[in-house]
Amino acid sequence: MTIQRMDNVLAVDDIDGVVARLRAQGAELVGEIVQYENVYRFCYVRGPEGIVVGLAEQLG
Repeated sequence: MTIQRMDNVLAVDDIDGVVARLRAQGAELVGEIVQYENVYRFCYVRGPEGIVVGLAEQLG
Protein backbone atom coordinates (compact mmCIF):
# COMPACT_ATOMS: atom_id res chain seq x y z
CA MET A 1 0.00 0.00 0.00
CA THR A 2 1.23 3.48 -0.86
CA ILE A 3 0.43 6.43 1.39
CA GLN A 4 0.50 9.76 -0.36
CA ARG A 5 0.44 13.22 1.18
CA MET A 6 -2.31 15.45 -0.21
CA ASP A 7 -1.52 19.17 -0.23
CA ASN A 8 -3.72 20.16 -3.14
CA VAL A 9 -7.06 21.28 -1.69
CA LEU A 10 -9.05 24.05 -3.33
CA ALA A 11 -11.76 26.09 -1.63
CA VAL A 12 -14.89 26.38 -3.82
CA ASP A 13 -18.26 28.09 -3.40
CA ASP A 14 -20.36 25.37 -5.11
CA ILE A 15 -18.81 21.91 -4.86
CA ASP A 16 -21.63 20.24 -6.84
CA GLY A 17 -21.24 22.70 -9.71
CA VAL A 18 -17.46 22.40 -9.77
CA VAL A 19 -17.61 18.59 -9.76
CA ALA A 20 -20.15 18.65 -12.61
CA ARG A 21 -17.94 20.94 -14.71
CA LEU A 22 -14.84 18.83 -14.01
CA ARG A 23 -16.67 15.60 -14.91
CA ALA A 24 -17.70 17.15 -18.22
CA GLN A 25 -13.99 17.60 -18.94
CA GLY A 26 -12.99 14.04 -18.08
CA ALA A 27 -12.39 14.17 -14.33
CA GLU A 28 -13.82 11.57 -11.97
CA LEU A 29 -14.97 11.76 -8.40
CA VAL A 30 -12.81 9.68 -6.05
CA GLY A 31 -15.24 8.25 -3.51
CA GLU A 32 -18.09 10.63 -2.75
CA ILE A 33 -18.80 14.13 -1.55
CA VAL A 34 -18.96 14.03 2.24
CA GLN A 35 -20.32 16.55 4.70
CA TYR A 36 -18.66 17.22 8.04
CA GLU A 37 -21.35 18.42 10.43
CA ASN A 38 -22.67 21.77 9.25
CA VAL A 39 -19.18 23.12 8.65
CA TYR A 40 -18.05 22.00 5.17
CA ARG A 41 -18.38 19.51 2.31
CA PHE A 42 -15.32 17.80 0.88
CA CYS A 43 -14.30 15.45 -1.94
CA TYR A 44 -11.40 14.37 -4.08
CA VAL A 45 -11.40 14.42 -7.88
CA ARG A 46 -8.94 12.83 -10.29
CA GLY A 47 -8.25 14.63 -13.55
CA PRO A 48 -7.64 12.93 -16.91
CA GLU A 49 -3.87 13.10 -16.27
CA GLY A 50 -4.28 11.25 -12.96
CA ILE A 51 -3.69 14.25 -10.69
CA VAL A 52 -5.87 14.16 -7.57
CA VAL A 53 -7.03 17.35 -5.85
CA GLY A 54 -9.37 17.96 -2.94
CA LEU A 55 -12.31 20.33 -3.11
CA ALA A 56 -13.78 21.93 0.01
CA GLU A 57 -16.94 24.04 0.32
CA GLN A 58 -17.50 25.91 3.58
CA LEU A 59 -21.14 25.85 4.67
CA GLY A 60 -23.11 28.60 6.36
